[in-house]
Amino acid sequence: MHRHFAAVIVVLQVFSIVASADNAVAVKDQLIALGGKLVEKGGAITELTITDCKKLGPAEFKLIGQVTTLKKLTLYGGCHGLNDETLPSLAGLKELEAIGTDGLKVTDDGLKHFAAFGNLKQASFFHTSFGMPGFTGVGFGHLKACPKLERLTVAGISMGDEGFAAIATISQIKDFSTWHTYQTEAGNAHIAKLPNLRSLKLGQRLPGKDRKATSLSDASLPTLVGIKTLEDLKIGEARFTLEGVKVLKGLPSLKTLLLYETDFPVTGLEPLKQALPNVRVTLEPLTEPQRKKLDQYVPLH
Repeated sequence: MHRHFAAVIVVLQVFSIVASADNAVAVKDQLIALGGKLVEKGGAITELTITDCKKLGPAEFKLIGQVTTLKKLTLYGGCHGLNDETLPSLAGLKELEAIGTDGLKVTDDGLKHFAAFGNLKQASFFHTSFGMPGFTGVGFGHLKACPKLERLTVAGISMGDEGFAAIATISQIKDFSTWHTYQTEAGNAHIAKLPNLRSLKLGQRLPGKDRKATSLSDASLPTLVGIKTLEDLKIGEARFTLEGVKVLKGLPSLKTLLLYETDFPVTGLEPLKQALPNVRVTLEPLTEPQRKKLDQYVPLH
């Protein structure tokens, strides 16, 4: 009798293994059919990238949520189907370390679902809830519940300074990048409150009839000098003067400085390097398309 039960258990285990393997193959095939690019390690899917997410809906996000071995998930190309209702479908991705999104439509409260990713180290949000009524970006404060999160990007988002005030509460961030938001000059003071910031990429706010004043200029730089832990700084889409940028010599830990898509005098590069002798300074020359965009974002008076 005992042998009979043992044999039954072995058979059931075999069936379970076969069924599990068949399901894994089916999931993989479905992800590929959705345009997914996969990276596997030891037979497990560890990375998934979908660059056109416009057709993804509840069923597709449940499918992605089954891949519990994922460490990196990239959902670009108008991922509007990822919202307050579908985000919980991804809650089982406990091994996730990096996520990149473009166009998800969540409320501030809906951003709390990202707290389910306890191993998250890196998160990028592009065009999140752009133009959505009531969205302010304060929901990014929920990310402080991700203890390992060190790199965060928010860009192309219609959020103002209150969103940056919420981000300032994520004290574990070491690398922060932001551009093309509704930030004002005052938003820089919130960014400067991040106590462990090592790397910062800061671009210009989006222009608009209510956003004529710049968020990044010579006047911003003394605020950034308050980030004494800063080692790497990228600033762009602005008009800087030599004297304005020289104040960055007040950053004791600064090692690299990049001026990108920026109106800065080429003749000022060598004097700037002399003023910052311990910093590797790079100036990227403006291309003509970049100059035209800069004229739109920061008009010459």
